[in-house]
Amino acid sequence: MNTSEQSMRMRLAAHKSWSTTTDRSARTEAARKASHHTRFLKKAREMHPQATEKQIEAVAESLRKAHYTELALKSVQSRRRKSEQAKEAKRMRQEDEIARLENSIAAA
Repeated sequence: MNTSEQSMRMRLAAHKSWSTTTDRSARTEAARKASHHTRFLKKAREMHPQATEKQIEAVAESLRKAHYTELALKSVQSRRRKSEQAKEAKRMRQEDEIARLENSIAAA
C-alpha cells in the first residue's frame, strides 16, 4: 500500500470514528487536560514549591493565559508582517508596471 492509500485509509477510519461520537468535547477532554493543564501545573510547582494546591492552580491558570496570549500576539505580528510584505510586493509590481509603460511610451 502506498502512502496516499495509507493516508486515505487513516482518514476514513478517523471519519468513521468521529461519526459515532456525539459529544466531541467529552471525548477529547482527558487529552486536553493531560497535555496542557498538567504542563502548567508542573511549571507552577517548580516556580512555587511551598505553595498550596489552590495557589498552584491559580499560578497554573495565569501561566496558561500568558501562554495563549503570547501565541495570539505572535499570530497578530506574523499576520501583520505578511500583510506588509504583500503590500510592498504589490507596490513594487505597480512601480515596475508604471516604469514599463513609461518606457514603452518614450520609445514610441
